This record gives sequence, C-alpha cells and structure tokens, in this order.
Amino acid sequence: MARERQPPDGRDAARSHTRQSHEPSGKQIESRASIYGKRYLLEPAPDHKLPKSGMSAEEAASLIEEEMVLDGLPTHNLATFVTTWMEPEADRVIGETLRVNFIDHAEYPQTAEIERRCIRMLADLFHAPGETTGARTQGSSEAIMLGALSLKWKWRHRMQAENKGVDRPNLVFGGDVHVVWEKFCRYFDVEPRIVPLKPDKYTIGPGDVEPHIDENTIGVAVVLGTTFTGHADDIRGINDHLVAIKHERGLDVPLHVDAASGGFVWPFLYPDSEWDFRLEQVRSINVSGHKFGLVYPGIGWLVFRERDDLPEDLVFYENYLGKRDATFTLNFSTGASMVLAQYYNFARLGYDGYRYVMETLRYNARALSQEITAAGAIEIVGGEDQEQLPLVAFKLAGEHAYDEFDVAAQLAAERGWMVPAYTLPPDAEHVKIMRVLVKESLGHSLTTALGADIARALETLRIKGPMHESDRKRVKTNPGF
Repeated sequence: MARERQPPDGRDAARSHTRQSHEPSGKQIESRASIYGKRYLLEPAPDHKLPKSGMSAEEAASLIEEEMVLDGLPTHNLATFVTTWMEPEADRVIGETLRVNFIDHAEYPQTAEIERRCIRMLADLFHAPGETTGARTQGSSEAIMLGALSLKWKWRHRMQAENKGVDRPNLVFGGDVHVVWEKFCRYFDVEPRIVPLKPDKYTIGPGDVEPHIDENTIGVAVVLGTTFTGHADDIRGINDHLVAIKHERGLDVPLHVDAASGGFVWPFLYPDSEWDFRLEQVRSINVSGHKFGLVYPGIGWLVFRERDDLPEDLVFYENYLGKRDATFTLNFSTGASMVLAQYYNFARLGYDGYRYVMETLRYNARALSQEITAAGAIEIVGGEDQEQLPLVAFKLAGEHAYDEFDVAAQLAAERGWMVPAYTLPPDAEHVKIMRVLVKESLGHSLTTALGADIARALETLRIKGPMHESDRKRVKTNPGF
C-alpha cells in the first residue's frame, strides 16, 4: 500500500524558511554583479528597449562575445565570397581608421586621393584606353546600381537627341546574374529582359541576347565569374555581336561587366582573355574589393571606360564642411578604413603578389576537385581547361536515395562545414549544385580534410539514407554572398 503524502512538519518549514532567507534579492544580485561580473547570466540580453542602466565595458564586450558564439566559424564558411581573413598589419590599418568619415574630403583629403589612386590602378588593370573616372562603393551592389543608372541616363540622352520617347527602357541580362540587377530594374523603372539558363548551359552568349535587343535597350549586363558555377558569360562574343548591330542597325548598345567576383581573378589567372575595356562596347565595370580583392566587407568599385561615360547630371556638387565636392554615390557618410585596406593590399601585394595568391587558390581548388572526384558519385561542373573562379562546383552523379542538400546537411552535422546547396535559375531549376569557395583561409591541408569529409558524408548517407527535413532546412541555399 502506497504511503500517504504527509504535510511538512515544523523542521521542514524551518528549513524552507532558511533557504528563502538565504536567497539573494534583486538588489543583492545587482550589487554582487559589480564584484563578480556576469550580470547577464541572470538577466536576458537587452531587447526591444534600452536597458534602464548600463554595464561595464568588460561586461558589454563579454555579452557580445557570448552571443557571437552562436554564429558559424568564418573559416568553415565555404559559401561566402567575402574575405574573412587579412594580415595583422591590415587589421591595424583598419582599426586605426575606423573613425575616419570617408565622405569628408575637406578634413581627410589624403583619403580621397588614395581612393583616386585605387581607381586609376583598377582602370589600368582593366585596360582603360585613357583618363577615366569611377567611384568607391559599398560593395558591388551599389556599384551596379550606379553603373546601370549611367547606362539609363546615356540612353535617355541619345533618345532625346533623336526626339524619341524615353518611357520604355529595357536592360538585357542572363539568369546567372546577382539579384541586384533585378532590384535595379524594379527600383528605377526599367524592363528586365532576362535570358533563361539551360540545363546544360549556365552562362549566356550572343545568340541568347540577340532576340531581346531593340532601340530601347539601355545596355547588356554580362557576368565575369557567376556565383553559381564560377564561369564567365561569352563577353567577347556578345561584344562582337553588339559591334555588328551598331554597324548594321545603328544601335549603340553598351556593355556593363559585372566583375564582382572575377575582376580580381581574370587579370592574374587569364591575362590574355579579353573581357574588359579592350572590347569596344564595354563602357563600365564593377568589382568587389571584399571578394577576391582580399578586403573585409564592404568595399566595391565602379570604373568607367572614359570620363564621358559618367553623365554629368548624375554628379552632385555640394559644399560640405567648407569644401566643394563632386559626389556620385547612393550613400553618404561611410568609413574610410576599407578604402585604405584596399590600398594596403595594392601596395603590399602588387601584380605579382595578387597573381601568386590567385594561382595558389586555383591550385588548391584543383586539388580539392581531385579529392572530391576520388570519392565517387560526384560530377564536377566545369574542368581545368575552362576559365573559372577558384571554386569547386559539383553535383551528384547517378541516382541516389539522398541529394545534394542531404550531403550539405551531413557535412554541417559532422564537422561544421558550411557548404551551400542550391538549384539553378530558370530554366535549369531542376539542376542541384554544391559549391566550395577556395580562399586564403582554406589551405591545402584543409582542402584534403574537406575532401575526406565529403567522402565520409557520402558513405554515411549511403548507409543511413537522407537527412531529416529539419536538418535539410538549415543548409545554406543562397549562392550570392
């Protein structure tokens, strides 16, 4: 027979009272926190509104450090194009200039001069025929917006000179572009004419763009190093086709090259490949310094072929803190540190240094490709004979009970690798791909370890079957960062 539960006797009540009397009050906890620290071990982190009182600098830093533990390790993030490592000397330059407002040219004229030096060096790297201009931007997204606005303005000037309407501009580009191109079209009332991809062709060429071009086409945007597979559009072929259209139909349709990823790769790995201002119709180029320019986010660059390619009525002149400045930007106040970090890399590495880094990344990418292929059941997208970013894009070969999203989830579960899996844009949306970016933070030993981990993940999935849906949902599926 079960014992009946008895009410607490006097001794139990006394013990309970003793425990309660020793429990610290809120004020006691707060006073002890000033001695022992870690106030937010007992309180939630500030949210929704400012806390009534602050905390010590050490506590604030500790709070943020504890929160950041929940993020992934940057060295394991093989999805991002963005630089995650710089030299200590570069870190020092950045740290010492974080307080410098780049836009204030009156107070920081040498910073403005360093920006102009960077633009001149990039123009030379991209074979600009003479004096040109450009701008530092907050990544390639802003550079693309500004470059595309220049295309629209120049088109409008041409149409108005011929007394033609300017209410139906269109822009031609492939499904392999970054989403910012569609954003531009929506934000600035331009019709996007998007060339769909094909299941066996992940870039575009002259035959793809030809049906979409007319007198209302402000330009054609092409990609040097797509985020999906790392290959380039047939830029020379499209340029030659636009030259022919200019001569045969009198339509001067310019090219903008989105070299966000490839602008710091092709000049060093494929110097004889013509994609830049050596081509007649290329009028502007954007490139991301925070990708293979080897600078932390966010720094981008826009370079024009000639000064006249930047319409004067897009430039604003204002008197800011005593100096009359010309500005061509969608932002205003911003830090100068990444401009200076870019200049640090240009001075530190030079042409030979950048070439060495890019050749090293390509070597490790090819080594990883061989490791992955050796695992079996894998098909590499592209080959060593093709011009490509230093990455490895691959997909499963044959039929399996699991797919690329399962492989990515298994890699994350076993070793914390962040390898994206995604489908391609229309009309190749049924094609699933995985991609590994090879950067300075992924050395040869890590590529070997990753190759072995991929082989292990494939074997595990072969034995146990696909991952649970909740695990698959955690896989990174955006290829564009």
